[in-house]
Amino acid sequence: MAKKKKQITSIINVDIVSDVVCPWCWLGSRYFFAAAKKSNHAINVTWRPYMLDPTVPESGVAYRDYMKSKFGDGPSDKFQAMRAHLEKAAPDAGITFRFGDIPFRPNTLNAHRLMKWATGQGLGNETSEALFKSFFDNLEDVGNAEILTRIANDVGMDGELVKELLGKEEDKNAIREEIMFFRNLGVSGVPCFIYQGQFAVQGAQPPEAHLKAIEEAARLPIDA
Repeated sequence: MAKKKKQITSIINVDIVSDVVCPWCWLGSRYFFAAAKKSNHAINVTWRPYMLDPTVPESGVAYRDYMKSKFGDGPSDKFQAMRAHLEKAAPDAGITFRFGDIPFRPNTLNAHRLMKWATGQGLGNETSEALFKSFFDNLEDVGNAEILTRIANDVGMDGELVKELLGKEEDKNAIREEIMFFRNLGVSGVPCFIYQGQFAVQGAQPPEAHLKAIEEAARLPIDA
């Protein structure tokens, strides 16, 4: 028996503000897309940049050194509990966090440049997923041009062009300005899912929260 085609009732635009080294962003995006898959609406996603720590040098820093500078003798009980929650939730979401093995804390400006170009080619979702997996599961430096070039190739972009652009200053200021724009809007943590430019779902909320948000967005006036 032929599978019944899903009837699309409306188009919902969602801006996802995130950083590729944010574990909540990977988990939250999995929850979001699980909801989008169940919805009868077409979801149009635009990925937006955010840097959890813009003070990280562009060359990055060893992860243990970074964590020591942030937490001193060791992470707090609250931090440890957060990490435990993420590791417990990850398998059901189909992802893997290897926090104890991460060797390097990159500056994510270059990754956001790649995301900008990928989004412009309709490849933002694939590229974001590849970046999350590269950092958290494959333990790679997602600030490194060679890694980013490989990811670009893997998702169907022109890797040689991406490599050339990463060697220049292309779109660095545009990324910084976009980050500042969303900070000025009040985005102070990620992930942040902005529906139809009207309201937001903050954090790694379960699929049910996004299903509710999608329906709410669908009821908004078309000229809102």
